[in-house]
Parts: sequence; C-alpha cells; structure tokens
Amino acid sequence: MWDSLSCKVTAVIPTHFHEDCLGGLAAFHKKGIPSYASNQTIKFEKAKNYQIPQNGFDNLLELKVGGKNVKAEFNGEGHTRDNIIGYFPSDKVMFGGCLIKEIETTKGNLEDANVVAWSETVTKLKRKYPDTKVVITGHGKTGNTVLLDYTIKLFTQTK
Repeated sequence: MWDSLSCKVTAVIPTHFHEDCLGGLAAFHKKGIPSYASNQTIKFEKAKNYQIPQNGFDNLLELKVGGKNVKAEFNGEGHTRDNIIGYFPSDKVMFGGCLIKEIETTKGNLEDANVVAWSETVTKLKRKYPDTKVVITGHGKTGNTVLLDYTIKLFTQTK
C-alpha cells in the first residue's frame, strides 16, 4: 500500500487500542518499520491480544521526520481512554484520529468512550494548537478547525 504513495514510511503510531488502528501493524513490523504507541494503548492492546507496538511513551513523543518535528500526545479521554493525536507544527496539521469527527457524522463507536470528557479534551486541543490549519479525522473527510468545533458541540450535547 505505502509503496504506491511514493514516500518512505519511517514509523507508524496507532492513535488508540481499537482494531481499526492496529489491524495492519504486523505488516509494518514485517517491513522493518518501527511502531510507537502510548503506554496506555500498549496496556489496553495486551488485554485485547492485538499486535503490540514496539515502543511506548507516556504523554508525549516527539520525533523528527524528514527534518520536521512531529508530536504524538495524549491530551485527555474521548473516543477511548488512551486516544492520542499527531501534530505537525511546521505544517500546522493535526491528525486527530477517531477523537475528531467529520461534519454531520454521528458519535460513532462509544464502546470505550468517555463522552463526558470528550468535548473538554477537544477544547483543550483547540486552545493548545490555535494555529491549526488542517485537521484529519480517523474516519471521514479532512477539514480545518471547524471539525474541532463540530466535535465539541456533538459531545457537549451529551452532558
């Protein structure tokens, strides 16, 4: 799959312990591509018997990719107790994973969610990264900070 992208994948970071993030992890490992995940994600994955990422971190992982800084960080609960986001400061791009919802979508899978904390977590992200230009969801269309606003509103209605 990544061969058709004309790029080199140097690492993979699942955003949470659900199978939609971990299902292909073994294929990356087979190609010698390292994986990273929060220690919380690794703990939850072990309980589910999914493929385990090779490297763990607590709340923040900072890497250099192609000479650019990349952050993977936990900012609070939402879709899961361990959901992290990826942030590319130089491009002002946030990969929100399943924590961030596409406009007009439903709340989705709430099996492991903290619906009370969800809007607070996304509000924290909005304050922490006010210059974000592009937001990528785990499922659905890419957008801008309007996706953060939509997600906040969607889960504020839960309370």
